[in-house]
Amino acid sequence: MSSLTLDLGQFVADLGLRQIPSEGCDIARTGIADCFGVLVAGTRDREIALIDRELGSTSGAALASLIPSGARRSIETAALINGVAAHVLDYDDVGLDGHPSAVLVPAILAQGEVSGASGAEMLTAYIAGYEVWAELLAREPTPLHRKGWHPTTVLGTIAAAASCAKLCSLDATGTSTAMAIAASMASGLVANFGTMTKSFQVGRAAQSGVIAARLSKAGLTASLDALEHPAGLLAALSHEGKAELDRAFIAAEKEWHIVRYGLNIKRYPICYATHRSIDAVLDLIERYDLSPERVERVHVSTGKTQSLMLRNSRPQTGLEAKFSMQFAMAAALVARRVGLSELTDGFVLRPEVQAIFPRVSITTTAATTESSAFAPADAVEITTSSGETLKSGPVEFAKGSHQRPLSRDDLWVKFTDCLGSEFPDVKKSRAFEKLMIFDRLNGAGDLVLQSH
Repeated sequence: MSSLTLDLGQFVADLGLRQIPSEGCDIARTGIADCFGVLVAGTRDREIALIDRELGSTSGAALASLIPSGARRSIETAALINGVAAHVLDYDDVGLDGHPSAVLVPAILAQGEVSGASGAEMLTAYIAGYEVWAELLAREPTPLHRKGWHPTTVLGTIAAAASCAKLCSLDATGTSTAMAIAASMASGLVANFGTMTKSFQVGRAAQSGVIAARLSKAGLTASLDALEHPAGLLAALSHEGKAELDRAFIAAEKEWHIVRYGLNIKRYPICYATHRSIDAVLDLIERYDLSPERVERVHVSTGKTQSLMLRNSRPQTGLEAKFSMQFAMAAALVARRVGLSELTDGFVLRPEVQAIFPRVSITTTAATTESSAFAPADAVEITTSSGETLKSGPVEFAKGSHQRPLSRDDLWVKFTDCLGSEFPDVKKSRAFEKLMIFDRLNGAGDLVLQSH
């Protein structure tokens, strides 16, 4: 049987920035920049104050900064709170059947600040975590979502531990131990989508990565085959024992997953399972100048796994609406957009929005693509009040996806919108420019961003 835990630990410990393809570094910079902006926007959510009040700690030998205020918290608390903020709006990037940056960036910024790591070292740690996550995901043929697991918080915990171990300068054994400790901390359920606990799970994954690396460095032991053992993490997550436990991992022969799969940057602050359908319906609305009154029915063709995530057919709050295809279609029809201002309780409860929900029907397919748990394509069909049938055609890739990336200008528009009027333009511009050259920064402290 392969010693996967040890082999991944050796890979992470040995990884240097010069080994990584330039395209992979570009993708990582984009993910970090986008996550930073979304994180700042997320700090305005009431959940952040709740968690900081109940769990925030300013004690401990190592303190790190909350973003954007710079307020000091224990390193694990900073990772937790920043991680929740990064995911609470569901506006963070998507990849590897989850949200890589929302886990990795908060953990890396907290650990990197305490360790005194440079931007180059933190960028390397990000890519190390991404590659570990991708390698574990590739060994399970059945999408974790279908079994109730939230991949972001299960596999993200191991990835964050790898990233933090890198920043703690742990050797191969120490890194493997950190991942093995994290394997016993990995959890998160799809059943909690549409509640505050979904983003709390993400913050906990970032926090657990920090804790696992810290405990490994301090000498806590763990099984060095915890990932691939027949009673280890992959087998426990697997469906009917189908996980590839004994496939060798050879670093010298590996492909760069970050180059192959990349990141998908969100254009809408709502579950990514809706994005292709939103693109489709917005195109129909613009092409035929549709108003809600002209729409008799909306039919969406999507994937079984996507539908499983979108559990709220009649949402009553902005949080519930983030996991509703019915709301995605209604918001597009009523507002001709799906943005932060639509994901509020007030908008969701508007009578004209609620009236559209019963008009939306969904059919699903179990077919998926090689690199995603999603269906090969989504499509929308609208029946008008006059009896016309308007079809979008299949949408394979959402705007902002790895295959249809946003331009630098598009990224800037999203970034400045996330930071909002609280920050002057000069501060927003300076922060964005720093993030786009992340590996040239002296350290995480360069990114502390305070308002007026």
